[in-house]
Amino acid sequence: MENNQCDEQTVVETCLLAGRIMMQSGAETYRVEDTMLRMASSCGLPESQSFVTPTGIIFSLEGLNPTHFVRISERGTDLEKIAKVNDISRRMASKELTAREAFLELKNVDEANLSFPIWLQIIAAALASGSFLIMFKGNWSDFTPALLVGGTGFSILLLTHHSTKVKLFADFSAAFVIGLLALFMVKAGFGLELDLIVIASVMPLVPGLLITNAIRDLMAGHFVSGVSKGAEAFLTAFAIGAGVAVVFSLWL
Repeated sequence: MENNQCDEQTVVETCLLAGRIMMQSGAETYRVEDTMLRMASSCGLPESQSFVTPTGIIFSLEGLNPTHFVRISERGTDLEKIAKVNDISRRMASKELTAREAFLELKNVDEANLSFPIWLQIIAAALASGSFLIMFKGNWSDFTPALLVGGTGFSILLLTHHSTKVKLFADFSAAFVIGLLALFMVKAGFGLELDLIVIASVMPLVPGLLITNAIRDLMAGHFVSGVSKGAEAFLTAFAIGAGVAVVFSLWL
């Protein structure tokens, strides 16, 4: 398909939309920048520039065109959206899509809700908690307590984050409930090893993707994004640890 509709304004809108979707879905910084530049290059603008941070995207076409900025206010994890944006980018590079067609497809991706249902996420978190307990060489008798505590803690995380929009407080609240429920189950004789139940139950809260992206960005030379993502991961881990520590300091 001939790419004959790549006017500059459309290219800017398409690249910024693609970058925003990827950053909000948990993509690495260097991947976002590379995708935006490749999309612009496929429209005959190889000298474009992009600068991406976890909270904003700066993009400029070659020449005297004005620089554009997009704010990233929410971040999460949606690997399917990242894969769809990558597919659209490759189709643009192979001239299968014009900039306008790519923009329309990106709008559909942006508006689509590709996340798993809440109930399925909770079940997956519960099963992961029980599985981690066995992986940490815990007793099978603690599998059910870890499953219940992990599922309840993840439910509190989703509920608190939806209500307050403050992720660190949501992590703290979830970890606090996990510590409280685990302690209650052990005191009631329903669980045996308190430490393993707590460790296994907080694993769904651990920011594994954030830590991985921080390291990959640092290795790629994106120090601003790498350090900021590392700081966010550290604060998240601190909130999780603080939530459990408060319970232990009050009742043990």
